[in-house]
Amino acid sequence: MNTPDPRNVPDPHAHPGTDPEPARTPDLEPGGGVAPGSTPPDSGSTSGLSAPEPRTRNRFPPTGILTIAAIVLIVVLFLVVIVGILM
Repeated sequence: MNTPDPRNVPDPHAHPGTDPEPARTPDLEPGGGVAPGSTPPDSGSTSGLSAPEPRTRNRFPPTGILTIAAIVLIVVLFLVVIVGILM
C-alpha cells in the first residue's frame, strides 16, 4: 500500500481560499442555491489600486496640433495643384 509522503501533502490551513466555505454559509441550500430573499456572501477580493493612475490632461497635446496643421497644409497644397491643373 502506498502512503503519501507527509512532506508533499499541502497544509489546507496554510493558504485558505478566498471563497466562502459552503458548509458554514447561512441560507445555502443543497446544490449551492440560496433561499429566496437571501444574498450569498461575496468572495474575498483585493481592494485599492496596485499603482497610482496617471493624471489625465484636459488639453490637446502639441504633437496633435502639429499633425492637424500638417494635414491642413497638405490638403491646401493639393487643392492649389488641382485648381492649377484645371485652369
